[in-house]
Amino acid sequence: MEDVEPGTAAKRQAAGEAYYYQTAAAAMEEEEEEEERTWAPWLVPVFVLACVGVFVAEMYVNNCPAHSHPLGSCVAGFLHRFSFQPVRQNPLLGPSSSTLEKMGALEWNRVVRRNQGWRLLSCIWLHAGLVHLIVNMLSLIFIGIRLEQQFGFVRIGAIYILSGFGGAVLSALLLRNSISVGASGALFGLLGSMLSELIINWTIYSNRIAALLTLMIVIIINLAIGLFPSVDSFAHVGGFLSGFLLGFVLLIRPQFGWFERDELPPSAQVTSKYKAYQYVLLVFGLILFVAGFVVGLVMLFRGVNGNDHCHWCHYLNCVPTSSWSCNN
Repeated sequence: MEDVEPGTAAKRQAAGEAYYYQTAAAAMEEEEEEEERTWAPWLVPVFVLACVGVFVAEMYVNNCPAHSHPLGSCVAGFLHRFSFQPVRQNPLLGPSSSTLEKMGALEWNRVVRRNQGWRLLSCIWLHAGLVHLIVNMLSLIFIGIRLEQQFGFVRIGAIYILSGFGGAVLSALLLRNSISVGASGALFGLLGSMLSELIINWTIYSNRIAALLTLMIVIIINLAIGLFPSVDSFAHVGGFLSGFLLGFVLLIRPQFGWFERDELPPSAQVTSKYKAYQYVLLVFGLILFVAGFVVGLVMLFRGVNGNDHCHWCHYLNCVPTSSWSCNN
């Protein structure tokens, strides 16, 4: 009979448990490294440079000194061709509305009647003035850089472009008598995607309630700004809804324990990459996004006036008060 040292079985069991805990700990460290891995942001800076370059082109085409101005003289005349329109004509320090229309601003008649659907995309790269440009680009840098670091340029680039496009579609459906420009719809899409990302990955966050409240406050304040006159709130709302739905599709994260599944015993392994509610939200977001885009585009190019089907929607764009009017 083989001699067995007293306590050997207990030692082996303890050693096995120690090995298991060490392996699990190492796997958890690997998962944290995987989740914390960041991409070097380059697409958002390219978007910023593109918008700045387009604005310079706007001012070159505008050529304020070459035209007469009954409302005053050009602002910053030392810039010569690149000087701004009179403040009474454009208080945002930018070109004339005719220049913006020439450069690709969103305008219902040109999109629908003249088949210039490309304006649904071109308008998100144009800005009404230097003030408009600076505010939007600072917002893009603040929001977009962090998102691109976390999720990469493909997903964030897709959300940005498609949200801007979605905002333009809703704006064209509901805003017929004005032109619209700016990256605000795309920016609101990034905000919307941040909210849906928090919801669909709810279980992996430790401070989710605080994050949700903070994000909701930021969103509400920004949406409320659209209730003032001369702000295209329809683009904000359309972009936000597009980004919100896309976030469910593109920003989903694997549930906790997925990355270290191969290092754990079968009884402790995670068998599904995502939780059931994540799959539900992903399908929900994808169906609503596709359906919304198809219905919106069909209505737009059939010449349907969205206000005929939504009699209260104009309040989303401007709320009249004793201090201002909402007439175009």
